[in-house]
Amino acid sequence: MYNHLEPTLVIALLYLEINIVSIILVALVHYKTSGLTKMVSQRNFTMAIDAQMVFFVSDTLFAMMFFGLFPQVPALEMLAKEVYFLSTSLLCFFWFLYFEHIQESPFVRSRRRVWLSSVPVWISGILLFINLFTGICFRVDEAGAYERGPAFIVLYLLSYPYVFFTCIRAFTRLFKRQYYSQRKTLIKLVLFPIAPAAAGLIQFFAPELPVACAALSIATLIIYMDWTEEMISVDPLTHLNNRKMIDYYYEQWKDNKEDNAALYLLMVDANRFKSINDTYGHLEGDKALIRIADAMRLALRGHNRRFNIARYGGDEFVILIWDENEVAIENLKARISRTLHRLNKEAGSPYELSVCIGSEKATQDISLKDLIELADEHLYAEKDKLR
Repeated sequence: MYNHLEPTLVIALLYLEINIVSIILVALVHYKTSGLTKMVSQRNFTMAIDAQMVFFVSDTLFAMMFFGLFPQVPALEMLAKEVYFLSTSLLCFFWFLYFEHIQESPFVRSRRRVWLSSVPVWISGILLFINLFTGICFRVDEAGAYERGPAFIVLYLLSYPYVFFTCIRAFTRLFKRQYYSQRKTLIKLVLFPIAPAAAGLIQFFAPELPVACAALSIATLIIYMDWTEEMISVDPLTHLNNRKMIDYYYEQWKDNKEDNAALYLLMVDANRFKSINDTYGHLEGDKALIRIADAMRLALRGHNRRFNIARYGGDEFVILIWDENEVAIENLKARISRTLHRLNKEAGSPYELSVCIGSEKATQDISLKDLIELADEHLYAEKDKLR
């Protein structure tokens, strides 16, 4: 397609095409998420995308003048590069706030800490203003040639630590038991900066390669897809599946005629949960529910067949599990109870936290509603024994 063009022009056109696609992709994500929720975390997500689009546009404008595809105007080149670095600092800052919210970090609950964390952004802004008169970070001469200054690296050092700091926090939390319920989210946060960081490093040494915008837009799309998936299928408190997913997995099992494994449904219900809420408050009640969810996850760790755990509603949970026989299911129930007792003790909880579990084996001719009712009957038989 570009065989008859000069190599520089080919690179310029490729740069332009990739950046335009990146801008459109991120603009679509912005459009789909704008106004969807008033949560602070989502506002930070939106502002990160706003800064990202400014970053893409300024990068594209500078590159087109640099390659000669647009007329070279030194003042405009300088302005584009100033905006490029300021938007870099802002997008890193807003991604940092968004990731901290996602991790439910106490850091972002303090307005004072959030303002303090914005100091590198303000320093970047001041440094870029000084750069207009001194060229200490970079300059564009009268011929339109771009040169880096002695303090150029400082602009990166003021921006990139935001994302790396929050990703390091996510990495350390991966190995802490109390964050087990957030494990999938933490892994994604750890992996998020790898592609953009690698692309930024490549473009640092080879500015003519159009990789930064492409890597950032793809990473943003992945975060958006993950967020929408959680909105649809995940309980926001426990990070378990919601009851809609149980319907989906059960119908999938019924449609899969070749799956000969026995399927069991377990109804799990917290004992005396209302008294926990009434005595210690709903915040402590939420912590108890998260502890139950973690106990089920840990008890099922290493299970060599498929399983799905969901919050059914309130203090009730459902487990769909493919297993060998009733004995294995009874062993699982005991394992969940033991694990919950241990987690509750480790948390220093002032109350006893336990569950009753009813189970029923599924058959192809039984509906999910009837299966749940049968498991519920066994559950309340267990509760009667407890009383």
